[in-house]
Amino acid sequence: MTQIGPGFLSLPERASKPRTAGLTHVIDKGLSPVELRSLIETAGAHIDFLKLGWGTAYVANGVKAKVAMCRAADIHACLGGTLFEIAVHQGRLAEYASWLHRLDIEHVEVSDGALEMPVERKQAIIRTLAKEFRVIAEVGSKDPTRAVVAAEWVAEMVGDLEAGASLLIAEARESGTVGLYRADGTVREDVVEAVTAAIPAGRIVFEAPRKEQQAWLIRRIGPDANLGNVQPHDALALETLRLGLRADTVDLVRPVDGLAARAAHGETVHHLPPLIH
Repeated sequence: MTQIGPGFLSLPERASKPRTAGLTHVIDKGLSPVELRSLIETAGAHIDFLKLGWGTAYVANGVKAKVAMCRAADIHACLGGTLFEIAVHQGRLAEYASWLHRLDIEHVEVSDGALEMPVERKQAIIRTLAKEFRVIAEVGSKDPTRAVVAAEWVAEMVGDLEAGASLLIAEARESGTVGLYRADGTVREDVVEAVTAAIPAGRIVFEAPRKEQQAWLIRRIGPDANLGNVQPHDALALETLRLGLRADTVDLVRPVDGLAARAAHGETVHHLPPLIH
């Protein structure tokens, strides 16, 4: 376990990197190498994945340098699933995989949220790519008119794992208004309950771009919920949610003794040590 901050508070435990649970998956919409370096200096200890969103990696300069910075900070870099889908749609999957190798990227996102793909085709691709990469398989559509059926998500997730996926992603988009969430951003509780009943929560990254979504999942699953599509400037804020250092989850912090418990309930406590001046 890693010590958080100065160490004088009793907080929920957080594992040190490389973590297998409590993953924070940040979306990069076009950070420059300078901005990424600043993010790593400030919050790198709390970031496990950096996803170069959509097709940004295809048009940006300095991608390989950013991947190298991530590797040095124990952050896994990956590309957005939409770029993968376009490569498959145009029959360029082999070229896409070769490019990932040249960039020194070890994780690949496999999705079918933007361009429909038969689930059998998706899982055949997972089996192929899993021989060379660690596959992150996304489930759910980016189309807000597409019905979300919990049982279908479970079946696809189970099949993706059997095909060789290392991690799963529950779709929500950057907006947090599709897939895992309703149009108003509220959580589809039936989907969360169904997938966590069938699959260990540690294998699922729940996209949660909004604070209230992050807080809901932390309350439901715990501080070690895997959360994705986190904005870079929210990485530290999310860590405070995990640790109960924010009003939304402050009840995760428990009193450490009887005096603290009484003080929390407004009782007068006469035996606290004097303040140090």
